[in-house]
Amino acid sequence: MAATVAMAALCRRLTGALRLSGARPGSTAAGLPGLTLNLFHKNLVKVEPLHQVKFLHATLSRKGLEEFFDDPRNWGEKTVKSGDAWNIKKLRGKSSEDLHKLWYVLLKEKNMLLTLEQESKRQLRPMPSPERLEKVEKSMKNIDLVVREREIALRLLQTGHEKPVPGEWRHDFLGRTYWYTYKEWPIPWYLNKKYKKRKFYYLPHVNHFIRLRLEKSLRRRARRQNLERTRQKVLERKFPHLAVKSQSQ
Repeated sequence: MAATVAMAALCRRLTGALRLSGARPGSTAAGLPGLTLNLFHKNLVKVEPLHQVKFLHATLSRKGLEEFFDDPRNWGEKTVKSGDAWNIKKLRGKSSEDLHKLWYVLLKEKNMLLTLEQESKRQLRPMPSPERLEKVEKSMKNIDLVVREREIALRLLQTGHEKPVPGEWRHDFLGRTYWYTYKEWPIPWYLNKKYKKRKFYYLPHVNHFIRLRLEKSLRRRARRQNLERTRQKVLERKFPHLAVKSQSQ
């Protein structure tokens, strides 16, 4: 019995000592009554402030509508130095994340060049180095091709189909080839009257018209190429210095 009383007294003394050590001045948490913080502890955890995290942000925070205009150092210049367009070989060596970032960089450049082109038209002045817009558009087209190649390769690996929706190449009654996408029907195909009305073949007498259509397409393409060559020759006669410069490059 005496040992129990002595143990209870010892516990009360220890509790009082702990209360006194925890109630030091300046240790009460601000705005949180009843909570104490020991500032004299040597092994306090260092809390660092969380900075703003930006996963993908192509625009600087200190710029706004200024990015729709060219660099002020290029204002008034007739020619602006620019690099070559991104070719497919270089883009294939980049990751999908890098292609995503590069796409938005090119998109900003395209918006800036379109603004410059519109402003040049408004002021009736020639646009400085208009070939930059063609390079940007070619680069974006190549990025699109590379991304489509990767999607097709992944789809072939997963499903074995090249197209996003399975189907097959078929002919219509005029001999034209098109991609037929498989669809779900509520009834079997041999009981579907609407499906049976469609003809996925052509008769032998259509071969003559297929050759005529192919000949017409080839003639149209040859005529378009001849017009382009004629236009280039006219431009070379009007601007011989540009023709010499393009041949040297």
